[in-house]
Amino acid sequence: MSYTHTVTVDLPYTAAVERTKAALSEQGFGILSEIDVRATFENKLGADAGEELGDYVILGACNPALAQRGLAAEPDLGALLPCNVVVRRGATSSTTVVQAIDPQTMVELSGSDAVRDVANDADTRLRAALAQLPAAN
Repeated sequence: MSYTHTVTVDLPYTAAVERTKAALSEQGFGILSEIDVRATFENKLGADAGEELGDYVILGACNPALAQRGLAAEPDLGALLPCNVVVRRGATSSTTVVQAIDPQTMVELSGSDAVRDVANDADTRLRAALAQLPAAN
């Protein structure tokens, strides 16, 4: 089972991060956390480790209405939130890879019909956000 939805965009990294945040916002997601993995590697493992990884950020995206529905149905679901979205350096400096968690992963772990409904809604919204990215200039 693939646990992410992935798109490679024809945008440099910094532009792709900003466009990804905007696309998520348009789908009702706010960014609760932003982890600069490259900077963390550089700080904890040294400059070479950061350079080897390259530009890489994990955005913790949350749609409050969906989170409320999911947590009301299954309070333990909080361990799987927020929805992580990765923006990382592509094969060239002009391309970037954007990956969003497949919310169906939550259904696999839960099996609850209410969680399935929330996951379906989140999946539709995350896919719509990713679909907006290739057209961005």
